[in-house]
Amino acid sequence: MHCSKILFGVAHWIHSAPFATLLIGLICGYPADAHDFWVQPAEYWLQPQVASSITLQVGHGPFRQRSAIPFSRILRFEAVGPDGVGNDLRGTLHLGSSADDGALTFSQPGAYVLVLETDSRAESHLPAIRFNDYLKVEGLTPALEQRERLHQTDRDGSENYSRQAKAIVQIGPPDASLQIQVTRPLGLRLEIVPEADPYARPQPTALPIRVIYEGKSLEGALVKLTHLENDAVPLETHMTDHMGRATFVMPTEGSWLLNVIWTKPLPRSRETDFETIFSSLSFGFPSTRP
Repeated sequence: MHCSKILFGVAHWIHSAPFATLLIGLICGYPADAHDFWVQPAEYWLQPQVASSITLQVGHGPFRQRSAIPFSRILRFEAVGPDGVGNDLRGTLHLGSSADDGALTFSQPGAYVLVLETDSRAESHLPAIRFNDYLKVEGLTPALEQRERLHQTDRDGSENYSRQAKAIVQIGPPDASLQIQVTRPLGLRLEIVPEADPYARPQPTALPIRVIYEGKSLEGALVKLTHLENDAVPLETHMTDHMGRATFVMPTEGSWLLNVIWTKPLPRSRETDFETIFSSLSFGFPSTRP
């Protein structure tokens, strides 16, 4: 799809042509391997002993695709179950196969949080104007402030980046006693923690979340909620408050992605300027509830 068509749709959606132009400049110019990344189960709700495939997805809209990340960069892939213990799932991955990137089977009912973490060896190098646009669109104030403070906004920008993703899979009907891990931090450096379980019964009307960065609440981070069946642009966005919190309308059907990005300056001795983390949380609902 041509970028001008995407721009028209985004401008109509957000009623802000300048912002749309900036966003589409990012979509059409930023490398595909540095966009949103998430774990995508074929089904988010399953019965015990029923296998489900997963894929690792990257990008959005017409640029969405399976990630080409090599297995050597996966530091952690586990399922944290109702007992709060992480079960190592790296052995279930077969990245790059024709159909999917792995398959999962759970024997016990309850909510399971899939947790995936990569190393930060990936690099991105962009010309100044594209790097500045990217920082503005994603709300990466530490990088913006440093580049302005050091009068470097006309210089090309570079970063190392990593991926940190979670996905909530429900096995059997929801049971409050088997869902606690959904609303708990699971040790990622940048993590979206829901403060209400999307799968709870009765379902909450709001989805409050908290963003944690290096063990502390993160203020001023831009969090996006995207409907994965129509993912060209986010449906809702919020900046986190001084407690790292933001609140979204609770989705009730379909598949959904929450994502956030944050960065910090690196020492001058490093080859790149910043270290950036892309973090996500995906979840979804069955067409017929158990």
